[in-house]
Amino acid sequence: MKPENVLILPGWHNSGPSHWQSRWEQAFGFTRVQQHDWERPLRGDWQIQLEEAVLNCDEPAVLVAHSLGVILVAAWAACSKNVDRVKGALLVAPGDVARAQTRTLLPSWWPIERKPLPFDSILVASRNDPRCRFDLSETLAKDWRSELIDLGSAGHINAESGLGDWPRGQVLLQGLMQLN
Repeated sequence: MKPENVLILPGWHNSGPSHWQSRWEQAFGFTRVQQHDWERPLRGDWQIQLEEAVLNCDEPAVLVAHSLGVILVAAWAACSKNVDRVKGALLVAPGDVARAQTRTLLPSWWPIERKPLPFDSILVASRNDPRCRFDLSETLAKDWRSELIDLGSAGHINAESGLGDWPRGQVLLQGLMQLN
């Protein structure tokens, strides 16, 4: 699989240079899906950007989503006619957009889409994620028919979690990339 067909989907505010998504993009040549507004994200706008990125791939893509990017994958998959152009998704630390304080800041993002994903997926969650309770991650994995990986106490699985290049995540991604 060509590295440019691995699509990096950061969450709200984007992923900074020390985030594992940015490190993977630099190290492996993956493609970051750029959004028009990282600070005031609109779900429909973000879905269009993902749709265009998937259509630009010359082979089935693998999605690598973090936080709000995870919620984006579920929303996009529920309405796109091009889901067959995705072979799998690594969904890391979903953001709980239904929490009261988040709902007012991101009104177009809730409710979270709960339809089963039409491609293989792995949801990686942390038991002490400040942005999503573990039991919600478990429920989302079940609803989406994703394999759930319990990362233990790893915070929001971001730069502050001290994962560096996150080798375990790379192994999970390699498995998705090798799917037929």
